Amino acid sequence: MTIDLSPRHKLTTTAYNGQVPGPLLRFKENQPVTIDVFNRTDRPEVVHWHGLFSPPDVDGAMEEGTLPIAPKSRARYTLTPRPSGFRWYHTHTMAMNDFTRAQYGGQHGFLMIDPRQNPAPYDQEFFLALHDWQGYLLASDDGAMNPGYAVTTINGKAMGSGEALRVKQGQRILLHVLNSSPTEVHWIALSGHSFRVMALDGNPVPTQRTVPMLRLAPAERVCALVEMDNPGVWVLGEVRKHVQALGMAIAVEYEKKKGNPEWQQPTALTWNYEQFAHAHSPDSSAESPILIPLVFESTFQGHGAMEKWTINGASYPNARVAPLIHGRRYRLQFINNSVDDHPLHLHRHSFELRRLGASLGAAQGIAPDDIRGIIKDVVLVDSQTRTEVEFTANNPGASLFHCHQQNHMDLGFMMLFDYA
Repeated sequence: MTIDLSPRHKLTTTAYNGQVPGPLLRFKENQPVTIDVFNRTDRPEVVHWHGLFSPPDVDGAMEEGTLPIAPKSRARYTLTPRPSGFRWYHTHTMAMNDFTRAQYGGQHGFLMIDPRQNPAPYDQEFFLALHDWQGYLLASDDGAMNPGYAVTTINGKAMGSGEALRVKQGQRILLHVLNSSPTEVHWIALSGHSFRVMALDGNPVPTQRTVPMLRLAPAERVCALVEMDNPGVWVLGEVRKHVQALGMAIAVEYEKKKGNPEWQQPTALTWNYEQFAHAHSPDSSAESPILIPLVFESTFQGHGAMEKWTINGASYPNARVAPLIHGRRYRLQFINNSVDDHPLHLHRHSFELRRLGASLGAAQGIAPDDIRGIIKDVVLVDSQTRTEVEFTANNPGASLFHCHQQNHMDLGFMMLFDYA
């Protein structure tokens, strides 16, 4: 289909049910559903149900064993949605240098799994997807090539091209924000207001915090309450001026207020995961986890080429670790030797953040204190740092682990965890 991102930006892409983002799918936790997917394109497709504990054959990754949907055919996915929370669905195909395909093409949609009880009262809720479009190769200082973008959007529209979010004074607004970008981290602020962070990647945080902005790596989600207590017409958008100028902003309009949306520029980029952890780390009597070190490096492929990526010295499908033992606890040690930041995603499981962002040059290479209680399925690991997460191997079957940057995944940054 052809979509208008703005009056100056029109493109042809593949979409779900004729819209970008795709339709909101809203299910109840633990109530089985069946979804029919019709592939009306001329190439194989697959839909990944990101954040769900689905069996490998319906999770939506061909690497795990989900069958591709052949051109002009249909697939039927039957699954029991769990856990509750804000998830999403998207294509899980390769793009390489074709910036019209896979996640570059904007094939994504919202997926909400409602719990038995609503965790927070609110008056309105909005689902917002941040995306970067019309990619092109951009040379970095070291000669390698990385994607750049011509336009950025919220819900498929650049600033001024879509409908405003309309609110009333005194309302509590619940924002479900997804970064569906193929490669880019984004910082989001709402002028004149703050965010009360309720959940990360759909999972309630142990400690709610009020923050001036949200940071989302590719595939991350944040659910935040906003008190509508400052009447006017405001801009909700990317904090960095050059990115917002490409379109990533939307107006928030109070009832009976008109005029040009107002933007108040923050002075700094501020965000950290640790602030949402337990205030006091609870004692843990569980058995010691099995350690799995994972070292990430890139191999320069020459000027004008994208880099090849390895995990423990090997690229997919050759990157391997010992099979998981059902019921055992594991600690993944993400050791990022590269100069890039990586949003890392584990399929079919959630993990608990334990140690974050220790410089590889620090004593012993790790942070001195554990954090507890933050459950996610994507974590951003900064360049030249080490981050550690824990998970329980409680969902048998092949489980894909990868960097959620499309270009890194395409060039080898993937690995399968198998169960014994």
